[in-house]
Amino acid sequence: MKVSVSELIVRYLERLGVEFIFGMPGAHVLPIYDRLHDSKVKTVLVKHEQGAAFMAGGHARVSGKVAACITTAGPGATNLVTGIANAYADRLPILIITGETSTYFFGKGALQESSGEGGAIDLAGLFRGITRYHKVVERTDYLGQVLHQASRALFAPEPGPVLLCIPYNVQKEMVEEDILDAIVVKPAARVMRGQSGQGSELARMLMAASAPVIVAGYGCINSGAQETIAQLSDCLGIPVATSLKAKGVIAEGGGLSLGCLGVTSNGHAFRHIVDHADLVLLLGAGFNERTSYLWDARLLANKKVVQVDSDPRQLEKVFRADVAIHGDIDDILAEVLAAVRAGGVARKNLDKFSGSQSAQKPLASGGADSHAKFLLVEKFFAGLAARFPAGAQIFDDNIIFAQHFFNVSRGNRYFPNTGISSLGHAIPAAIGARFAQPWPTFAILGDGGFQMCCMEIMTAVNYGLPLNVVVINNSTMGLIRKNQFQLYNERFIDCDFVNPDFELLARSFGIHHRRIAVESDLDDLFATADLEGSINLIEILLDKNAFPDYLSDR
Repeated sequence: MKVSVSELIVRYLERLGVEFIFGMPGAHVLPIYDRLHDSKVKTVLVKHEQGAAFMAGGHARVSGKVAACITTAGPGATNLVTGIANAYADRLPILIITGETSTYFFGKGALQESSGEGGAIDLAGLFRGITRYHKVVERTDYLGQVLHQASRALFAPEPGPVLLCIPYNVQKEMVEEDILDAIVVKPAARVMRGQSGQGSELARMLMAASAPVIVAGYGCINSGAQETIAQLSDCLGIPVATSLKAKGVIAEGGGLSLGCLGVTSNGHAFRHIVDHADLVLLLGAGFNERTSYLWDARLLANKKVVQVDSDPRQLEKVFRADVAIHGDIDDILAEVLAAVRAGGVARKNLDKFSGSQSAQKPLASGGADSHAKFLLVEKFFAGLAARFPAGAQIFDDNIIFAQHFFNVSRGNRYFPNTGISSLGHAIPAAIGARFAQPWPTFAILGDGGFQMCCMEIMTAVNYGLPLNVVVINNSTMGLIRKNQFQLYNERFIDCDFVNPDFELLARSFGIHHRRIAVESDLDDLFATADLEGSINLIEILLDKNAFPDYLSDR
């Protein structure tokens, strides 16, 4: 039996397990939209295509499944670029469907043409560097192979975005429906273990060390190794630091947590590792610029270094390891834990461990007296942790304050703005996440980034999606102003601006507004606001000249 290509694409989405597709219709993609009308794949109309890409990214991060977005040709597709680049850097499986002018118009200057012919923009070329697979489908005779390659990229061990650009006339052509029967639409079974005996060798190294430290990265979350790490840490008395992206792998604020390791953190984990550790066990951590303090040699100097990662490309990418193990982190640590328990080894001497300081107060530039300027932000994160000890998801574009003040529990999910660190990410990403997981959801961002994406609040309104948008209101691009203050002799340029009246803006959206100007406002917020079932715009006032102290940017 024959079906249209547009029908086949929708069936492909269904087979992939796609639940929502985020986007905006246009003339060149309406045949696919028409077939989505009766599909179990639910469409979500966004306010800007960049928001569609960020929503798909947020959905993929929370659900662990393939997410999807759809746009028309030309500007609809080009507006996706930043969000898809972010997903590429974060290795998120996102299927991108775009329309295109009919093939018989290629090279003739058709409206919104992006075929690359006759001086038109080259959409495939534009996406080449930010997708794992991309194809302009000009014919149907190889459609089955195209979908096969798309599936391979989406379900690869290191997945990423896939672009399928389908011209208008091709969407209307008829093909055999059994094309899909030969296409794999689920991950292949993945068996990954370290070499035999490496777990036992690692156990011996940990038992022999006097002051080992675990540095847990996002790979631990992908492996589901949180519980095994907690057990190994408790069994041997090993302090655990995390990368920014892995906050919450071990519950912060108590036990053996060193908190977050990173250039914008409070420095407690860094100081403990530099001053006391004799072995560092890096688990699924890329050791990027933030985590490594710009690859500071002191962090790993004069120590045994063991690295375990499921991605062989990460092993010894930026440093030499005494032992480098390619394998599933949870499997290897389970072997280590079994060997340690069998050996009956006592816990490490923790005299040099000064206790958890994951929420140690930072000092603002200008000395300890300036810390009061951050009090509202600090109290907000403390209140958030207390109000939601479990079952909340937080998307954070600001990150610096959360690194200092927010103790992430094992029961919450914290999603910092990683990828290419784009402003305007938190709100649409949180919306995509809320479609995937009906937990209390927070988008935290500065007032500069807010004005890049605030129109997507109406997407949440349109779909009745509860959401808390928390805006740090200091009427400036905080990082830029900090750098211009510290590095450029206070020659401020293009960092300050005037904000809208957030209360009036919230009223125009038809949502609730809270303004946090004094501590009692926070008490009232957490005591009376519906942070689970309504849409709230919460602004926290901050002095524009309050600069957190951390390693200055180069």
